[in-house]
Amino acid sequence: MIRLDAADANFAVAFDALVDDRRETSVDVARDVSTIIRAVRDEGDAALHAFTQKLDRHDLNETGWRVDAADCAAAFDGLEPELRAALELAAARIRAYHERQRPTDTDFTDAAGVRLGARWRAVDAAGIYVPGGRAAYPSTLLMNAIPARVAGVERLVVVTPTPEGEINPLVLAAAHLVDADEVWRVGGAQAIAALAYGTDRIARVDVVTGPGNAWVAEAKRQVYGVVGIDMVAGPSEIVVVADGQNDPEWIAADLLSQAEHDVTTQSILLTDDAYFATRVEEAVERQLADLPTAATARVAWEDNGAVVVVPTLADAIPLVDRLAPEHIEFACDDPRALFDRLRHAGSAFLGRHTPEAIGDYVAGPNHVLPTGRRARFASGLGVTDFMKRTSFLQLDETALNELGPATVALANAEGLPAHAKSVALRIRANR
Repeated sequence: MIRLDAADANFAVAFDALVDDRRETSVDVARDVSTIIRAVRDEGDAALHAFTQKLDRHDLNETGWRVDAADCAAAFDGLEPELRAALELAAARIRAYHERQRPTDTDFTDAAGVRLGARWRAVDAAGIYVPGGRAAYPSTLLMNAIPARVAGVERLVVVTPTPEGEINPLVLAAAHLVDADEVWRVGGAQAIAALAYGTDRIARVDVVTGPGNAWVAEAKRQVYGVVGIDMVAGPSEIVVVADGQNDPEWIAADLLSQAEHDVTTQSILLTDDAYFATRVEEAVERQLADLPTAATARVAWEDNGAVVVVPTLADAIPLVDRLAPEHIEFACDDPRALFDRLRHAGSAFLGRHTPEAIGDYVAGPNHVLPTGRRARFASGLGVTDFMKRTSFLQLDETALNELGPATVALANAEGLPAHAKSVALRIRANR
């Protein structure tokens, strides 16, 4: 963990290094992923079978390729009542939030008499990748699948790796809750390739979303254009802007809530109180002592964590904008004033009683967010990621005669005479 002070002479250089720190894996996976994708394109299910046996250590022909809907329903029914209620609450709130994102069609006639507008329609099929291995993430399935359903996607396909053939019942329960059409026991880059290109068993989809490891992220990057994707996500990150009136234990817990994800996670505190900064650092150490995920969280904190002392909380805003973090918390008396000045962040959490973790599960906004400073140009997953917009226009003779001459002039200027002629012929015919 590094400690920076904006008053130090070398602060600008040190903060530049923090901003430019690329925490993506150092392993060059592009060539391996390319090989996997090519194998799935050429060999289909045989490649999926081979990669699953090698990487997840089970035989799909024995454990089963596809999870039956009845098994998903049984998993949901078998949950403890409190956990089932929590999943249902999360699903309801996520759906309610995303229903407000559904775009509306436009249709109007302008002053020239041209009728024009746009129509929104959902893609036919979406593939949702749900990570497996170290942990199971039913919340990820809800966050990806529910916006797809709200958009109107008819075919929802879930793929998830099942090491040793085992699948977490929480994932199956979430699949039941979103009424997934298909759940396949395949993961990794090979699953992304199957969704993009299709195999005999798994029909191709139009959009692929969901987080994964470096191989999954690279596979999504390589198949983009064949299918749409949500984003290429990297390691998670959180920035907390906090004054000295906070409980340092709360802020330390917020920082560790992201650090426990992965050793490449970045947790950063910006505060205007140097003494409070020290108290938070001490609280982090205390909590790491008995945190079950400390083996991961400690490495993330020590390798990528940072505490930055600034003159005022307002001075933190330009620094946060440069970081363009996945998550930003404003733990202070007037969080909205700071948030209103912020330009770049994936999702913001306002006030002392709004920890980022609440947004990961039941608050409603999507937790699939841009990382690695991509919030400068990208947004979190939403309903329109599963939709496409078709524009339309309709001219009568009067409108064509009004707009046609300018069109002919521009087409000729660009050296496209056929464009010009297709309009000019109609103009002459109308006279």
